[in-house]
Amino acid sequence: MRNLIFFMHTSLDGFVAGLNGEMNWIHVDEEMFDFVAIMTNHADTALYGRVTYEMMQSYWPNAGQQSNATKHDIEHSAWYNKVSKVVLSKTLSENGLNNTKVISSHLSEQINELKGQTGKNIIIFGSPSASQSLLNEGLVDEFWLFLNPIILGQGMPLFKGVTGTTNLKLVESKTFHNSVIALHYRKI
Repeated sequence: MRNLIFFMHTSLDGFVAGLNGEMNWIHVDEEMFDFVAIMTNHADTALYGRVTYEMMQSYWPNAGQQSNATKHDIEHSAWYNKVSKVVLSKTLSENGLNNTKVISSHLSEQINELKGQTGKNIIIFGSPSASQSLLNEGLVDEFWLFLNPIILGQGMPLFKGVTGTTNLKLVESKTFHNSVIALHYRKI
C-alpha cells in the first residue's frame, strides 16, 4: 500500500498563508530544495487542490526549459512532468488535462483506491483546503511540516476545519541552515 504524505510550510503560530494568501514569508533555499528532491524521488503521484494545481500548472511544466532555470527548476520540472497528478475539485474537468485525474466525489473511496495501487508514494504539497478534507477522512499517512521562524499573528490556519483527533508519532526532525525545522510525523 502506498503512503499519502502531506508537505506543508507553516509559521510558528500555525498559519500556512497570510490573510490574502501571501506566502512570501516562507524560507526556502538550495539545501531545502535538495532535501525535498529526495522526497519527490520516492513519489510517483502528486495530489493537489484545484487552486494549487492551477498555480503549479502555470509554472512547472516549462520551468526547467527557461534560460534562467535553476538546478531546482530543472529537477522539479522534470519530476512534475512525469508524475501522475490528482486534483481534488468540484469545478475542474479532466478534458484537455495531460496525465491528470480529477476527483470530485467519493473522496475516501477514490483515494484509498489510489493508495492500493502498485507504485511509489503520493505527495500532497500545500493545498490547505484539500489537505483538510483528506485529514477529515483519515487518509493522510505521514506529515512533513516545515516550521518557519516567523509569527504571522493571523492568516490561513494549518488545520482549519479539521475534525476529530489524529494521533501522530515523531519519526524524525531536521534543522536547516535557514532556521526552518522539518518535522516528520507518522499517523499511529
